[in-house]
Amino acid sequence: MTTTPTVLFVCVHNAGRSQMAAGWLSHLAGDRVQVLSAGSAPKDQINPVAVEAMAERGVDIAANQPKVLTDAAVQASDVVITMGCGDACPFYPGKRYEDWKLDDPAGQGIEAVRPIRDEIRERVLALLESLGVPAEG
Repeated sequence: MTTTPTVLFVCVHNAGRSQMAAGWLSHLAGDRVQVLSAGSAPKDQINPVAVEAMAERGVDIAANQPKVLTDAAVQASDVVITMGCGDACPFYPGKRYEDWKLDDPAGQGIEAVRPIRDEIRERVLALLESLGVPAEG
């Protein structure tokens, strides 16, 4: 790919899964991928257990804020990855869509969130490979 790809991660609350995925992609791709995340019904803040789980791996998402999903964000993206938002996610022909089936970390303790975090990391690595972008770390 000659241009920088844009990836949008979407889940309902933009407080857990999509934030962890965006954190991993930013961490592993640096500035070689533009990273967006949003939710169809965003919460007021990121899940603190997701923040803790990511911090354990050296990825700081504490300053991130949940954002509302807009048509503009979808239109600006090359890849849209949904995580349980179903029909709330707008669909545009010509976009690459993936739906990642992941457990929701909401209300879960750190022991339950760690495997979700690690599965997201593996999926992000596979995404980078499919985009032809080598992972940094």
